[in-house]
Amino acid sequence: MKITLITVGKIKEKYWNMAIDEYAKRLSRYCKLELIEVADEKTPDGASEALELQIKGKEGERILAKIPQDAYVIPLAIQGTMLDSVQLSKKIEQLGVRGHGHIVFVIGGSLGLADKVMERGNEAISFSKMTFPHQMMKVILLEQIYRSYRIMNNEPYHK
Repeated sequence: MKITLITVGKIKEKYWNMAIDEYAKRLSRYCKLELIEVADEKTPDGASEALELQIKGKEGERILAKIPQDAYVIPLAIQGTMLDSVQLSKKIEQLGVRGHGHIVFVIGGSLGLADKVMERGNEAISFSKMTFPHQMMKVILLEQIYRSYRIMNNEPYHK
């Protein structure tokens, strides 16, 4: 199984990158992991709704350009379906059984995801009704994917 994370914005903080590297290393025994960062657009303070839509549109085009046609796409969005860790594990496992050899998770920038990215998604999932920084969400998602594989393989993992 190949799992790709497409995220908006570059992570500059060393501690986030260390956490990402650790989960990428742990996941290497379970799947082929690809991490793609697309450039974010600067959003001026007090930006109009029209400008925000334009910014999301530009970021969305960059995201869509990185998604392979045959991938199963799961955008992370507040309005998505909330799953617990076991449900996410079962979802990843079932997608593999159904022949979806490539899952792409998408994390948007500070304004969220463009409608066209959401439309490209096969289904959206939510981790919370709260908004998290993309750096933190990337680490949380990688941890949950790692936890999913541990669950699938009946391997112990702290609760």
